[in-house]
Amino acid sequence: MEALKMLAENISVVFVEPETPGNIGFLARAMKNFGLRTLILINPCELEDEAYYQAMHARDIVEGALIYRDLPEMIDSLEPDFLVGTTGVPGGSYNVDRIPLRPSQLADAIRPSSGTFIVFGREGDGLSNEEIGLCDMVVSVPTSEEYPIMNITHAAAIIFYELFRDREFRCEGLEEASGLEKGLLLEEMDDILSLIDIPEHKRRVASRVFRNITGRAFITAREAHTLKGVLRRIKNQIKG
Repeated sequence: MEALKMLAENISVVFVEPETPGNIGFLARAMKNFGLRTLILINPCELEDEAYYQAMHARDIVEGALIYRDLPEMIDSLEPDFLVGTTGVPGGSYNVDRIPLRPSQLADAIRPSSGTFIVFGREGDGLSNEEIGLCDMVVSVPTSEEYPIMNITHAAAIIFYELFRDREFRCEGLEEASGLEKGLLLEEMDDILSLIDIPEHKRRVASRVFRNITGRAFITAREAHTLKGVLRRIKNQIKG
């Protein structure tokens, strides 16, 4: 139970440019069902009475929502450990930004003590490629090809359910890598990529792939420290 409480406290829900106050209320309601408390709104519509009415017993979540101008501002201010984008249009192997996890895979990978932000996009257009690019990983709910795009609150409820279904965490001895530690790890890899002879576009793809892998792995602080040391040795060997 302690791990479940920790998970609920460390998950934040981000809604980018919501167009209708009703959907804000519905999302808050879904959050309340699973004990989630922190709602972040990016450049939202006016929070009219409908938002509070549809939230029902989750009115306090809407009232306490944090508001930011855009995702970069939110990231700079709150410094999440993991940023999880959501998409109804997953990509294939040649669109590395949109290679998705299923909700059950996200549930298996997530750590309860990590500051994990789940980002939902606009009702009509979802998240832009630039916004997806800011995320450590992407999650997508498998749906019918006939009508693949889900209402945001339906998708949110499925993702939240998977996160909390049959959870038994063993947290002893595990300290997840922070956003800062992961950032330093990515910097070491980017330094290495800058030293080897590959085209710029392949360098960008390789950097993104490394970020995808480290994001999906939910590596521990010890793992990040060890890997950073190895990458630094490689960099120094290349430099000669």
